[in-house]
Amino acid sequence: MKLLEGKVALITGASKGIGKAIAQQFAAQGASVAFTYLSSVEKGQALEEELKAQGVEAKGYRSDASDMEAAQELIDSVVKDFGKLDVLVNNAGITKDTLLMRMSEDQFNDVIRVNLNSVFNTVKAATRTFMKQKSGSIINMTSVVGIKGNAGQSNYAASKAGIIGFTKSIAQELGSRGIRSNAIAPGFIKTEMTEVLDPKIVEAWEQGIPMKRAGKPEDVADACVFLASDMSAYVSGQVIQVDGAMLT
Repeated sequence: MKLLEGKVALITGASKGIGKAIAQQFAAQGASVAFTYLSSVEKGQALEEELKAQGVEAKGYRSDASDMEAAQELIDSVVKDFGKLDVLVNNAGITKDTLLMRMSEDQFNDVIRVNLNSVFNTVKAATRTFMKQKSGSIINMTSVVGIKGNAGQSNYAASKAGIIGFTKSIAQELGSRGIRSNAIAPGFIKTEMTEVLDPKIVEAWEQGIPMKRAGKPEDVADACVFLASDMSAYVSGQVIQVDGAMLT
C-alpha cells in the first residue's frame, strides 16, 4: 500500500520548484492532490494534468493565501471538491532580498504577508475541518535562514522564524484534537531560482555543505511525505532540517 493512499492533501505554491516536487511525490504515494498557483495558469493546468495522469484525483486552484478571505474560500472549495482534507502544506513564499538600509517598508511587509500571514490564514481556515475530523497534518515550509539568519534577508528570515514559532504553538494548541503541526527547513536547494546563479558561486556554496552538494526538490518532498503519512503519527512541533548538515 502506498504511504498516502486515501489521503487528501493541499499544497500552496505548487506550480514549480519544491511545491511541484511535493505535489508529484504525494501523487506517487497515492494521495489526492489539491494545489494552488498564482502567476502562471499554464503551469497550473499542466501540473493538474500531469498528476491526473498518475491515476489520482487532482485539481489546481488559482488563489492567494496571503488574503484571509481567499484562504477560507480555498479551504471550503477543497473540502467541497474532495470531501475532506487530511494534509495542509504551506509552501508558498517569496523573497525580496536587500540590505536593511536599502529595504523599503513595502519590501518588508510584502514578504511577511506572503510568507507568514498566508500560513496563519490557511491554518486558521483549515482548523475547523481538522477538528471535526479529529485529525490532520500541517506542514509549514520554513528555512535554515529562519534559524540562523542571513545578511540581506532580514525580511525573509523574520518571516521564516515566525513560521517556526507559529508551528510549535499550533502543535501545542491542537495536539489534543489529533492535529499535528511540523515545519521543514530546507537548506540550499537547486530549483529554477538557482539556475540563474553563477555556477562558480553555486559550487562554492556546495563546498561549504558537509554533504558537498545542493539539495534537490525531491529531498524536501520526501520529508513532506513522511510528515504527511501515518509513519509520523507521534511527530509534532518539530523542525526538520533538510540541508545536508549545512546547519548543525
